[in-house]
Amino acid sequence: MRTYESLVDALDDLRKRGYEADFELHLNCLYCSDLDLRLYEEEFNIDEVYRFKGDSNQRDNAVVYALTSPTGVKGTVVNGPGAFE
Repeated sequence: MRTYESLVDALDDLRKRGYEADFELHLNCLYCSDLDLRLYEEEFNIDEVYRFKGDSNQRDNAVVYALTSPTGVKGTVVNGPGAFE
């Protein structure tokens, strides 16, 4: 796995590597509004995970998930602490 200095660097590189869809966490799925696509837990693989810690505030923490669906859609999800717990 790679190392990134910032969240922006990670997202830029992942996009260059084909992770173009932007997903957001919904109650029981991941949703990409640009594609009007819902992926449920069994419908994607998490390929890479990157954690970023804020210097002084825990609210600045973020986690980036790079994921791929069985149909080949590649995208990212960015969440704060505890979002997938």
